[in-house]
Amino acid sequence: MQQKIADDFDRRILRELQADARITNNELAERIGLSPSPCLRRVRRLEETGVIRGYTTLVDPVAFGWSMVAIATVRLSRQNEDEIVMFEDAIRGWEEVLECHLVTGSRDYVLKVVTGSLEQYERFIKEKIARLKCVASIETSFVMNTIKERRL
Repeated sequence: MQQKIADDFDRRILRELQADARITNNELAERIGLSPSPCLRRVRRLEETGVIRGYTTLVDPVAFGWSMVAIATVRLSRQNEDEIVMFEDAIRGWEEVLECHLVTGSRDYVLKVVTGSLEQYERFIKEKIARLKCVASIETSFVMNTIKERRL
């Protein structure tokens, strides 16, 4: 199996692209101490091997009217394949859900949910999550302040 991150140059490329994915190849090469051609080859290899999964824009949630962030934990009534598929398919279609993680412990899923108000969150719970027959319970914590937020 080929190692996807070859060395410190690859790590430095990834750190620079995480800080600014719009950086030019020439600037990237200069910052990491390589000439532009080998730098570009490394970036292409990181893309082709799936280390770099894509490029995205981070948007302020408030610009969408999403000022409230909730962490919801969900327990399914049964962990059989049909219920798992039902839940995961529904979650994928809801724009309020930014993240969904299958977890171990007393809960099955942890969701990061954004809405514009407590009333909108209540509607989201009542009209979407609670209507799924596979959901046994939902527990919510509201985010008061984000201390650290980082992507890999």
